[in-house]
Amino acid sequence: MSFKIIKKGIADSWQDAGNYGQQHLGIQVGGYMDFLSAQLANKILGNAIDQQVFEIHFPASTIEFEEAIFIAITGANFIPVLNEKSISINECIKINKGDQLQFLQPIHGRIAYLAISKKGPKEQVNPELIEHIESSLFNTSPIRFIPGPAWNDLTAGSIQHIMETSFQTTLQSNRMGFQLAGPHLSTIEPKSYLSSGVTKGTMQLLPSGQIIILMADHQTIGGYPNLGQIILVDLPRLAQMAHQTPIHFRLCNLTTAHEQFQFIQTQFTN
Repeated sequence: MSFKIIKKGIADSWQDAGNYGQQHLGIQVGGYMDFLSAQLANKILGNAIDQQVFEIHFPASTIEFEEAIFIAITGANFIPVLNEKSISINECIKINKGDQLQFLQPIHGRIAYLAISKKGPKEQVNPELIEHIESSLFNTSPIRFIPGPAWNDLTAGSIQHIMETSFQTTLQSNRMGFQLAGPHLSTIEPKSYLSSGVTKGTMQLLPSGQIIILMADHQTIGGYPNLGQIILVDLPRLAQMAHQTPIHFRLCNLTTAHEQFQFIQTQFTN
């Protein structure tokens, strides 16, 4: 451990790329809420992009470093200060033993990431990658989704609401799921659904008629109507949305979802 927590944050934790392949055993995937920011933090320091990072929510932890290292902070801007002096995000920062890192207030975004390296990067990250990630995370374009098995069970009015009406994130949003507020949705007729596998980004219809979108610490199976699946590259943007952020939805398909993910991953390997 290269640092110690001298004041605990509300929900900070060490996270990696997730524990895939064991959901059939009832084991949660977990992992980064915003994989783009986590990968970028590691890329800036020359780490493997799937290396473990410190995921930071606000109010955030106060950290004291126990050795000389390098750090990078990405994702949300919580105004990081090192020894009471402001430092930049999306950059490699040299740390000395005894330095203290604090976060003053959220400016934009919901989750920040702290990566660590003892050696530091061999070369600088292409600024275009940083700009691309920033533009991907913090824009107002619709969240894209692939229709799920219960999509055609919705009433025509409910489908119209999803496609044309604004929803909002609520305070009932955390690592398990983001519950949205919007128009009441319903199926054509009452119907029981067998519990089936769910994953990060699954859109479920709650008995209240509202949507919940499952996030990193989701359960492994669910019995609520499965309306659709948020495509992977749009999940980091959803994860960074603060309370009462307006959300619009847009239909997508599997081919586009794969192409978009492959494109962004190619940017990290170049």
